[in-house]
Amino acid sequence: QVQPVESGGGLVQPGGSLSLSCSASGRTSSITYMYWYRQAPGKGREYVAEFRRGDGHVDYADSVKGWFTISEDIAKDTLYLQMNNLKPDDAAVYYCNADGLRTGSCWGRGTQVTVSS
Repeated sequence: QVQPVESGGGLVQPGGSLSLSCSASGRTSSITYMYWYRQAPGKGREYVAEFRRGDGHVDYADSVKGWFTISEDIAKDTLYLQMNNLKPDDAAVYYCNADGLRTGSCWGRGTQVTVSS
């Protein structure tokens, strides 16, 4: 199993920036993909971005492309999400997911992002 733990959430004004981190522990050598998802009140969990460990390939949801940047320090088993130009629609609980063939899909507990003036 892998245990992801998110941090870095908080309150930010519209147009502001925030950086999230996800620190993974456990069988981290088995991780092949790491993801960020988010869930706003009353909505389903939404894919945000992914990082593929084998080659560093990244991808984003269309709604955040150009505004958010995903990266990972593999040596530290830490995933990041730099969020710029935040909008009220970006407010949600942000979840980290670590996925691997041997460990399956492992979720963190989330970190709250609030965008409000």
